[in-house]
Amino acid sequence: MKIFISADIEGTAGITHWDETEKGKGDYAYFAEQMTREVKAACDGANNVGTKEIWIKDAHDSGRNIDPSKLPENIKLIRGWSGHPFSMVQRLDNSFDALLYTGYHSWGGSNFSPLAHTMNSTNINYMKVNGEIFSEFLLHTYAAAYVGVPIAFLSGDKGVCEQAKALNENIVTVAVNEGLGNSTLSIHPNLAVRQIKEGVEKALKGDLNKCKISLPEKFELEIGYMVHTKAMSSSFYPGAKLVGPKVVSLTVDDYFDVLRAVHFLG
Repeated sequence: MKIFISADIEGTAGITHWDETEKGKGDYAYFAEQMTREVKAACDGANNVGTKEIWIKDAHDSGRNIDPSKLPENIKLIRGWSGHPFSMVQRLDNSFDALLYTGYHSWGGSNFSPLAHTMNSTNINYMKVNGEIFSEFLLHTYAAAYVGVPIAFLSGDKGVCEQAKALNENIVTVAVNEGLGNSTLSIHPNLAVRQIKEGVEKALKGDLNKCKISLPEKFELEIGYMVHTKAMSSSFYPGAKLVGPKVVSLTVDDYFDVLRAVHFLG
């Protein structure tokens, strides 16, 4: 079995403030270590069911957060950003048997995490596709569906775990945090590690065909910006139109065109 892991940090156990996510800030080192521990737990769970190869995308900020020396030797770690529109699942293709997420978080415009956002938190207030609010989980899950890879597992805050279950009840989830205004209620970091390892084992022992996602035939992308000036500028992207002072819309038939638009309009 060949597995892909997309790892973020805002949905790791205990994380609550942006200072805990940024290199150079005093609280960052601990949460980067916890991010690494949770990724390792996912790797251990995968290896316990006989996985031969694990690719990991360090998908937070600089893409340089995970300590590879703490991971098993059958991993390949993607660090930094190539600029490819697949972004947080860069290098994912149909050679993989399943996609796993660790450390994921709720979407921009939601109240399920103090760190809720979708892609560029400075520019984007919310994102929708076909009227459905889009998280980074859904954005990249559709990318996985585009290349025929099932979604087996997700860990993160309670809001994004509920979104995953609503999309496909066969996706195994582990909620490590629950947002409460500008605070979080978190399980113990060691328990998070244990539950992630057990959850991945359970997910990969199941019928992965039941975890496949079907794509719509057409996509209407809507991006709500923080400020009207960014919306005006983005409305000049080919095919985009300004539909409100802070809102741009784009309709396409190919999902890769959605990913390309997000890449340039964020």
